[in-house]
Amino acid sequence: MTSSKISRRLLTVTGQVQGVGFRPFVYRTALKHKLSGTVLNSPEGVLIELQGPEEALDGFDKSFAEDLPRLARIVSLEKAELGIVEGEEQFCILASTAGEGHCVLISPDVATCPDCFADMNDPQNRRFEYPFTNCTNCGPRYTITRSIPYDRPVTSMSCFPLCPDCREEYENPLDRRFHAQPNACAECGPKVWLTDNKGDELAGPDSALRNLADQLCNGKIAAVKGLGGFHLVCDASSTEAVRTLRERKNRPDKPLAVMVRDIEAARILADLTENDVELLEGLQRPIVLAPKAPTYSLAPEIAPDTDFIGLMVPYTPLHHVLLKYFSARTGSAPAALVMTSGNMSSAPICIGNREALKRLPYIADVFLFHNRDILIRVDDSVTRSVPEFTVQPETDSATRTVFMRRARGYTPSPVFLAKDGPCVLGTGPELKNTLCLTKGDQAFTSQHIGDMQNLETANFWKEIRLHLQSILKVKPQLIVRDLHPDYLTTVLADEISLAEGIETTVLQHHYAHIHSVLAENRYTGPALGLALDGTGLGEDRTIWGGECLYVDNEKLEHKRLARFTHLRLPGGEAAVREPWRIAYGAAKDLGLNVTNIPVPEAARSGIKMLDQILERNINCPPTSSCGRLFDAVSAMLGLCSVITYEGQAAIILEKIQDMEELGVYTCPIINTEKPFEINTGALFSQACQDKVNGVSAAVISRRFHRGLILGLADCAELLAEQTGVKTMGLSGGVMQNLTIAVELPVELQARGLTPLVHRHLPPNDGCISLGQAVYGQLLLNSHAV
Repeated sequence: MTSSKISRRLLTVTGQVQGVGFRPFVYRTALKHKLSGTVLNSPEGVLIELQGPEEALDGFDKSFAEDLPRLARIVSLEKAELGIVEGEEQFCILASTAGEGHCVLISPDVATCPDCFADMNDPQNRRFEYPFTNCTNCGPRYTITRSIPYDRPVTSMSCFPLCPDCREEYENPLDRRFHAQPNACAECGPKVWLTDNKGDELAGPDSALRNLADQLCNGKIAAVKGLGGFHLVCDASSTEAVRTLRERKNRPDKPLAVMVRDIEAARILADLTENDVELLEGLQRPIVLAPKAPTYSLAPEIAPDTDFIGLMVPYTPLHHVLLKYFSARTGSAPAALVMTSGNMSSAPICIGNREALKRLPYIADVFLFHNRDILIRVDDSVTRSVPEFTVQPETDSATRTVFMRRARGYTPSPVFLAKDGPCVLGTGPELKNTLCLTKGDQAFTSQHIGDMQNLETANFWKEIRLHLQSILKVKPQLIVRDLHPDYLTTVLADEISLAEGIETTVLQHHYAHIHSVLAENRYTGPALGLALDGTGLGEDRTIWGGECLYVDNEKLEHKRLARFTHLRLPGGEAAVREPWRIAYGAAKDLGLNVTNIPVPEAARSGIKMLDQILERNINCPPTSSCGRLFDAVSAMLGLCSVITYEGQAAIILEKIQDMEELGVYTCPIINTEKPFEINTGALFSQACQDKVNGVSAAVISRRFHRGLILGLADCAELLAEQTGVKTMGLSGGVMQNLTIAVELPVELQARGLTPLVHRHLPPNDGCISLGQAVYGQLLLNSHAV
């Protein structure tokens, strides 16, 4: 016999539960189970009061667990018993309340849902081809939000009064657009228009996207205002258009991202894994790096240095309509558009109409504008699928996702930490900057900010720091910055410290790498770490980048146990841009014949000067960098003597590998002094000798990659035996090298070690701010500050 006892419960729900259709879901579920009560957004989360028979309340709990909205993400759920409210018969949605100390996560911007795409493709629907269609299951969030609680008045939609039809949807709890804050239609919402590069209008809202598609088919370059900023767009099948874009943007070689209409078009261009398809069609829809298919047919200039192509499919209604029109007009199959960040080199992506018209008229022929303000600039995220080396508790997938850049679709979702702690600001690195703020057991790493080398990027950093502090309602108790005294992030940390009275401390770049990967895996205790990247000022004032480190994130102990053989950088920063200098210096230092090093024609007249600075050791800083080792080998083989973007030499070296080759170079561990030396000089010498002997560059590349992997694993195994620590964190930009990312964890696991890899942030410098912030929390929790 069922109970008819009436009870009243309070549910306090925290997480991503505002602006995601959560309250109407609660309303519908309460009606389904014939419960009375209320639901409201509050600083503490979503507060739900439910009253009814016990069996009805239990039914609500079951539906609540199984049928959550598409975007909802529960972090915590607390229940409490309340007194009965006599005479209550209805369930009501109450107005949101604001306040300090909220426990609500902001939803990232997410791709248009299938229902909204269906609306846009239905000629009878009033939102047919409307480029700002959305509902509570999709659309902009982070980029249009000023503050929390997430309601229309605090978004950039506040200046668009709802028409009667949209208001009816907005106020109907049973409609999927109930309290969809960006809700709009062509009658009342944002509009697009097309101009030339002087700002003179070419087409209004009714024809702007059709006209733009025509312009692109005719080889024009467009600046298109999207979700988190402007894209520079051209026909990806047109060699002339792509070359023109590269020349105007001063981006001669770096791969360009491409957008196609749907997954069928993507399959023609690339060999996609199941994970790739999920990423391309999912909520976030990042750029996905995938191997070019045999049927790849785009301009060779799209990605000349690599066998991979960066693909995405439309994630906004505007992109959907544009690709629809462009596909109908172009003769190529599949239709594809270059979609690269709307900026000049090293500057932040443009977000304002006037800003874009001021900064991009020398690149773009036409501009597609709209009048929905972008409040927060966010680039596209970039991901790659790699084979999974082990079954993790959270997945049994055969592949895992590696982030190359984490931004749109993922920010500001937090990384959940192993322990609670005070608020700390990690200022991030100089290149590929992000910043990070902690709140309790959550770490909020910002979107990709970029290279901190100009005033515009510094101002972007300041904007994001203040915005995140505002929406999270936090104030840092400590600032953690990089060891390098001249970084712009160091200057910013000191400015904030002086202005706001917040103490600062430092953490060396590569220790931050290892702290970040340990934090992502919620690992506590001692660990070894391989930090493999291009550069970072070390504790001994040399440039690190190929390090085996000991990190104990409980006792806060750090120790450098091993490093790569030092290379010299003749000319300092010039050697980073011109890797042939590193190869030349390495050959000279190792007693090899420097005439085997290809020297660019323009540089040959300066060889005597280079010999002199090497002999006198003038401006030849030593580095243990793994990235510079790749540069040296690539340049020695004549693959890349001068780079135009970071990682270019290594990308080309990896691309040419003969994967059938079974030979391998030896990489001895020299353990007579501390730190130990991973003798990567031996790798370079063997590669150089093979080249002299006429061995192909493809075979040399494979032998080098395998030799490096085995040398790293040998070192890790030796140090694990000596320390008794078998957990190995892997971090640094070199972990984005597909060969290293796939084969190194497998090799470590074969030696009985437990590799930990990045799963939520990029292994490159985009993860540094997380490591800094988590380290700061550990310091404060240990009362060491």
